[in-house]
Amino acid sequence: MDNNKKINKNLYKRLLKYAMKYIWHFALAVLIILIIVAIELYQPVLLGDAVDKFLSHYNQSREVSAIVMQSDINGVIKIAFIYLLTVIVIFFLNYAQALILAGAGQKIIYNIRLEVFSHLNKLSLNFFTDNPIGRLVTRVTNDTEALNEMYTSVIVNILKSFFVLIGIVATMITYNLKLSLLTFVVIPFITLFTFVFKHVSMKIHREIRSKISALNAFISEHVSGMKIVQILAVENEIFDNFKNENEKLKKEHIKQLFTFAIYNPTNFLMNITATSILLWFGGKMVIEGTITIGTIVIFQRYISKFFEPIQELAEQLNIIQSAAAASERIFGLLDEEPEIKDGDNAIEMKRFKGSIEFKIVWFSYKKDEWILKDVSFIVNPGESVAFVGATGAGKTTIQNLICRYYDIQRGEILIDGINIRDIKVSDLRKNIGQMLQDVFLFSGDIKSNIRLQNENITDEEIVESSKYVNADSFISKLDDKYDEHVIENGAAFSAGQRQLISFARTLAFKPDILILDEATANIDTETEALIQDALKKIMKGRTTLIVAHRLSTIQNSDKIIVMHKGEIREEGTHQELLTKKGIYYKLYQLQYEH
Repeated sequence: MDNNKKINKNLYKRLLKYAMKYIWHFALAVLIILIIVAIELYQPVLLGDAVDKFLSHYNQSREVSAIVMQSDINGVIKIAFIYLLTVIVIFFLNYAQALILAGAGQKIIYNIRLEVFSHLNKLSLNFFTDNPIGRLVTRVTNDTEALNEMYTSVIVNILKSFFVLIGIVATMITYNLKLSLLTFVVIPFITLFTFVFKHVSMKIHREIRSKISALNAFISEHVSGMKIVQILAVENEIFDNFKNENEKLKKEHIKQLFTFAIYNPTNFLMNITATSILLWFGGKMVIEGTITIGTIVIFQRYISKFFEPIQELAEQLNIIQSAAAASERIFGLLDEEPEIKDGDNAIEMKRFKGSIEFKIVWFSYKKDEWILKDVSFIVNPGESVAFVGATGAGKTTIQNLICRYYDIQRGEILIDGINIRDIKVSDLRKNIGQMLQDVFLFSGDIKSNIRLQNENITDEEIVESSKYVNADSFISKLDDKYDEHVIENGAAFSAGQRQLISFARTLAFKPDILILDEATANIDTETEALIQDALKKIMKGRTTLIVAHRLSTIQNSDKIIVMHKGEIREEGTHQELLTKKGIYYKLYQLQYEH
């Protein structure tokens, strides 16, 4: 329990830090609320004065002169006018306060959302492997939005509720201590109910946020994999799984509704009980002449107002619990440390000459499950080096390590004689163009997919790069050419067209080192000819690392490295390796047999 309190305290401290930048907005809102509270506390006094000064004596069996009656009517009209004026003033003050808080709240949420997304961009690939995309989307969207209402209404309104409660208690005691103490009998009970409600509500909110996150992850995963679902005709089974996840979320929401269904009537019951006590004991005091009817009116209004902030506090607690549950997840994400980050003395390298060296490199994704064992090789500037071997031999891992998506456990990786750990990560990756088998295109247009937010790349450079890699041959035939709309992941284009766009993208960024990972796999013969021609062009004068299963595509490489179970078994040119009649020779024979 103490640990939970400590966690909550830290959460609220961190949430308040975001609000401190807009402290004057909140200070102004609090000042407005103090004025509103003062006016609201004055309203019952107006009603009480109207009853005592102008209305109560009309119950007595005596005649009242016309002059007195007119004076009383004028008095009532005056108080009614003042009361109406207080209502109008409160209306405009509430509007001003809401406007101030909404502006500050939106700015805070905007900043938090930026921070979360920026932090996501810095996290390592391992993190995205271990966390479903739908869950991360929930952090950036739903969870940040859950904080919005807390900043726009809860923080200041909790203060308002507190001020109202203190003000009502103080005013009631001032009017009549005995009657106040009698009506305050219900306070311990409502306090106990509120404490229990808060405890139960917090647990339910955590579960709701967790279930929403799980449901979003399920939807994201299965919508992305819808083609496989339909190929295997397992729609019904997937629907049943979704139904189960949805049912879990529904049950938590029902628990939440049930909790409120108990708390709200309990709060109303306490209100009625306090009013009954007032009428019972207050009525006797009026008859005894110790208090006036106006005092009863004032107390009745204060009792009603007393339970309003308690009801609001319960609703605000609901928002706070939701915000706390969401912030736990947001801060959990922000507390994730990137595995790959710049060292304290990381150097800038705007361009590479292109030499690459692996020195006794050992690497594993999981502890002691070595993917690479004692790997050493040198690639000279401008050389093309191909990596071949069975699936799982470590070919793609080598490429990922050069781009420093993961850090090695032993050994060194050098570019231009400098350990890649000592190079700024952004500079390292900007100078390495990596082309994968599965090309990802973003929604937008072709130009934006080649430029990828780099405004330094001009439209002319985009067209020039596309022509150079033969992508212009199909882009120029499209209705909108380079402004052609691209749907998510470029589903409207063929695999070959997507690959040509990725080549244009890579060339536009002018990398010094190229990495090709099965870039010509699953491409039709006609498009492959265009791609092979494009590859020759963009490889010219650049250090190039190639992973390919089809040995015919790498025969002209300057060097071929044969990998087997994480180790380098053979190294040489195509002809040299065939002469050795080792692993490469067997792979070559196997492919030609097929």
